[in-house]
Amino acid sequence: MKKLSYYLLLVLAFSQVQAQKDFQGMAVYESKTQAPKFEGMRGNRDITPEMQKNMEERMKKMLEKTFILNFNKAASIYKEEEKLEAPGQQGSGMRMMISSMMGGGGTFYKDVKNKTYTVDKEFMGKEFLVKDSLPKLNWKLESETKQIGGYNCYKATAVKEASKTDFRNLKPKKEDDKEVNDKNDKKESTDKKTNFEDNFEIPKEIVVTAWYSPEIPINQGPENYWGLPGLILEVNDGTTTILCSKIVLNAKEKADIKEPTKGKEISQKEYDETVVKKMKEFREMNRGRAGGPPPMGR
Repeated sequence: MKKLSYYLLLVLAFSQVQAQKDFQGMAVYESKTQAPKFEGMRGNRDITPEMQKNMEERMKKMLEKTFILNFNKAASIYKEEEKLEAPGQQGSGMRMMISSMMGGGGTFYKDVKNKTYTVDKEFMGKEFLVKDSLPKLNWKLESETKQIGGYNCYKATAVKEASKTDFRNLKPKKEDDKEVNDKNDKKESTDKKTNFEDNFEIPKEIVVTAWYSPEIPINQGPENYWGLPGLILEVNDGTTTILCSKIVLNAKEKADIKEPTKGKEISQKEYDETVVKKMKEFREMNRGRAGGPPPMGR
C-alpha cells in the first residue's frame, strides 16, 4: 500500500511539472499613443493649419498598433501583427525603421527565468540583434482593482528611465525651455527655420501604471514589462496605453517561442548610442528645413 501511495505521488508530481512545462498562452494587445500636437511650433510658418491636421492624423494612425504576445512560464515573444501595406506606402526599410522607433518592428523575446531579452531591429538598412538584461522596475503594488476582459486585475506603479530611441516618449517643451532656445536661435541666425527638435524633447523619467491579473500567474507582459505576480493586461506610461483585448490559454496548437538570431549582436546602450549618433548626423544634413525629422535623443 505504501509503495502504491508513493507511486501515485510520483505520478502526480510528474504531471504537475509537465503541466507547468506545457503551459502556454497567447494575448492580443492594442497599443495607442497620443500623437504630439504640432500647433504653436515656432518658426514653421510654411506649415498651414490643414497641413498640421494631416500630419497629426497620419501620426495618430502610425501610433495605433496591434501586438501578439505568446508566452509560457519561462519566456515570451512579443511581435506586431502583420498587416497588408496600402499601395504607395513607404518602402519596407523606412517603414521598419519608423516602426521600431514607435514600439513596433521585429520580435521582442523575454526570458524571465534568466532575466534577459533579445530584440531584432532594423535601422537605416542595418540589422541589429539587441541583447541585454531585463530592466528591473521597482513596482509598488496598490490595493486598487478593476476588471479587464473578465479578469480581476490589481494596480501597480513604477518609475523608469525613458528610452532615448523611443519616439513615443516625445513631449512638448515647456515655455521657459523654448525661450532659452529662442535666444540661441537668434544668435545663430534670424533667417533659419526652426526644426522639430526645438519644440519637443524626451523626458528623463516616466511614470508607469500597470494592471496585472494573479489569475494568470506568470510574470510576463507586453514589450519589456515584467516582474509582477500575474500577467500584465494593461500598461500606461503617460502617452502610450497598451491594453489586452484577447487571451487564449493552452490552445491545441503551440506557438514556437524562440529567441531571434538575425542581426549584429549589440547591447541596448550601444544600440541607443548608434541611433542617437546617426539621427544627429541626419538632423545636421537637414538643418534649417521646416518640420525636419524628430530627434531620438541628445
